Amino acid sequence: MKRAFERLYNGVIKENPTFVLMLGMCPTLAVTTSAINGLGMGLSTCAVLMMSNLMISLLRKFIPDRVRMPAFIVVVASFVTIVDLLMQAYVRTLYASLGLYIPLIVVNCIILGRAEAYASKNPPLPSFFDGLGMGLGFTGALTLIGAFRELLGAGTIFGFTVMPDGFEPVSLMIMAPGAFFVLAMLTALQNKLKAPSATNRAPDKFCSGNCASCADSSCHIGVKESKEEKEDKEV
Repeated sequence: MKRAFERLYNGVIKENPTFVLMLGMCPTLAVTTSAINGLGMGLSTCAVLMMSNLMISLLRKFIPDRVRMPAFIVVVASFVTIVDLLMQAYVRTLYASLGLYIPLIVVNCIILGRAEAYASKNPPLPSFFDGLGMGLGFTGALTLIGAFRELLGAGTIFGFTVMPDGFEPVSLMIMAPGAFFVLAMLTALQNKLKAPSATNRAPDKFCSGNCASCADSSCHIGVKESKEEKEDKEV
């Protein structure tokens, strides 16, 4: 269970896919015109991440190495189709707002990256929590960016008016350039607070999930995970 909490912390804080790894920028910049859109896109991606990580981990010993990427894409596409149909049936307004970006979850680099770097090399339970952590980190980032853009661009958050009557909305914030401005401001705030981000941390310090071949001897998480992997194999 301790390992599961480490994977959650890794995805939400230490290696947040949006603010630290700068992955999945296409949906991050395109759909975050409001907080509800960011939340919906994030939760959809989170669901696909969890289930695809779990399934790929369960099948990792049966998938031949030379066809692993096509196999991963088939698994991910299956879960994306399920999420797409469920959203189309039960949350039609949100589905219409997100549009093409729901099917495009199939090629989201966060999902394929975690499948290749972690799920294909680790047991099912840690892989599931790795997907949950990355999904929650992605959801939180998209919701935060969407909330900022909606607040500045419309004076509302989740559709509720929070700004005074005299507030003049900055319409630029709910247009395409607004996404870049908000992401830049939040990244600058991370740098100011000395928080981990893609702009103030060496690229080789990011965890690939493959602790067996990790060159960072100071990584205590890698040491712990290597011991747990040995215990899993013994069991």
